[in-house]
Amino acid sequence: MSNAEKQNNQRISRVRVRVEHAIAGIKRSRMVKDVLRNTKEDFSDLSMLLACGLHNLRVRQRPRALR
Repeated sequence: MSNAEKQNNQRISRVRVRVEHAIAGIKRSRMVKDVLRNTKEDFSDLSMLLACGLHNLRVRQRPRALR
């Protein structure tokens, strides 16, 4: 690969790692990982919103040294 392609690949990789870490943090909520058997309309969307909100709260409440 050329140097330009390598640099572009590194930029993409940096973003990908952050996204994958965020997804892993959201999946700490078991309701996102497990099969959802509730049949109420929009309940799966609400559970994902709650999991994302909890993840964001957890990230914001971390001490600065861990960020």
